[in-house]
Amino acid sequence: MDRAAVLPALAEVFREHGYEGASLSLISKATGLGKGSLYHVFPGGKAEMAACVLDEIDSWFETNVYAPLREGEPPGRAVSDMFEAVAGYFRSGRRVCLVGVLALGTGRDHFAEAVRSYFARWVAALAEALRRSGHGDMASAALAEETVAQIQGAIVLARALDEPEVFARALATLRARIAAATG
Repeated sequence: MDRAAVLPALAEVFREHGYEGASLSLISKATGLGKGSLYHVFPGGKAEMAACVLDEIDSWFETNVYAPLREGEPPGRAVSDMFEAVAGYFRSGRRVCLVGVLALGTGRDHFAEAVRSYFARWVAALAEALRRSGHGDMASAALAEETVAQIQGAIVLARALDEPEVFARALATLRARIAAATG
């Protein structure tokens, strides 16, 4: 069994139960692998599993969000594409942010750098696109930070209320606000 095949199931266990609550029993059930097989594929145990899932998420966001924001032209289109990618990734508010789950859990210290990098790179890439569209440095950084914070908050609120429409409305509002600000 290769790692890539089990990463989606691992991600969902960590999303649903957090790092602390993701027992080997739950992981085994979700992946269909016994504990011995899990340790064969992930000799570092649960910490290695979570790190591999974070690497997979990082790769997806680098390809589909960060790089297009940093390099996409025109920058307004790159920002619009970011909203589409984010809506798809978070299944229009039906999927929690695993990086956010890890950031808030007691296991956050294990993954502090990956969590910090995820959010910092997203804010920086969005700020770069906003700068290229004519915003000043400080205004771009502030709007990027606010946008990422509101996206993350909308994910939490949509999940808490069991109303994915909250996420869709938040994205629409943010998209309109940025479109108005970038002309």
